[in-house]
Amino acid sequence: MAPSAVSPQSSPSDPTLPLISLAPLLTYDPSTTPRAAASLLSALKTSGFLYLTDSPIPPSLLSRVYALSADFFARPAAEKAALAWTTPRANRGYSGMGMEKTSLRLSKEEVSHERGGQGEDQKESFEIGRDDQDGCPNRWPPGDAEFKATMLDFWARCKQLHATVMQAIALALGLESAFFADYVRQGDNTLRLLHYPAVPAGAFAGGRVRAGLHSDYGSITLLFQDGRGGLQVEQQRGSGGGFVDVTPVAGTIVMNAGDLLARWSNGLVQSTRHRVVEPPRPLKDPSPLLRGKGHEQEREQENGDQDGWYPPRYSVAYFCNPDFDQVIEALPGTWEGTQGGKLWEPIKSGVYLEQRLSATY
Repeated sequence: MAPSAVSPQSSPSDPTLPLISLAPLLTYDPSTTPRAAASLLSALKTSGFLYLTDSPIPPSLLSRVYALSADFFARPAAEKAALAWTTPRANRGYSGMGMEKTSLRLSKEEVSHERGGQGEDQKESFEIGRDDQDGCPNRWPPGDAEFKATMLDFWARCKQLHATVMQAIALALGLESAFFADYVRQGDNTLRLLHYPAVPAGAFAGGRVRAGLHSDYGSITLLFQDGRGGLQVEQQRGSGGGFVDVTPVAGTIVMNAGDLLARWSNGLVQSTRHRVVEPPRPLKDPSPLLRGKGHEQEREQENGDQDGWYPPRYSVAYFCNPDFDQVIEALPGTWEGTQGGKLWEPIKSGVYLEQRLSATY
């Protein structure tokens, strides 16, 4: 296994990946907010991944999201297939096992070659976008009002948290705190429910993984993970290479930088590559966050053969993107003079997202 992202003493006080409190960022205080914003940007520059503490999202809501997610993935295959993901532009609905291959490759042909060599990802997912985008309706399970209401509530809270983080990044970059406000006003973000089914230990033979090495495409990602583990982040340049386990830490959100934040910052912030691999040996107790029927259906398999099977993993990713009609290019102060010029050509957020999704589906 890779080194743990949390210190060997199992204390979050000395992590390999930084812990940043959201508390000073939620309400502006001149004595604390600028310093907290600087710490956030420093963490993004040095590791690209970090833990956020003091989340404003109620734990009870997160628990319900997990339970409803587990229930959704336990539905019959035909019910899930009726809600299938359709196009990169819409990016909504259900993706079954093997439909997406997360990859660093930029073309469908290159990704197809990786599928042949590395095998398919071992996951299924369900995507939810903003509920008012013309021509791209969400694909809600029929007759499940609680699922829709809960996910939209969670989606909206994550949208606000995205705005808060972008305010902090602007402040730390020496920009007006509201600099990114027009870039995130619509909220062209994606809430992704993820299920990595229970698999026999042999499923990881030959270097196979649950999700291949990739970067995220937008500005930042907010990740809520259960206690199973398996997420690894590639250490950044100058750190000696290798991977670090992003150890689950109760009560935190894992946050990482995406491609478009790297472009905005002209490489000052790196879009850190990561993957989901063979997890630590399974524990007997399921995550207390999971209380859905779907999880209960997997417990018998999980606990019946501890040596032969890895239990399921559930996570919830909120992919934060600049609004799709916004042009992304290097920010003032990141490229002028001796800084070497702009590393990337300007591109619309929506165009970039469609290009990357087109290659991996």
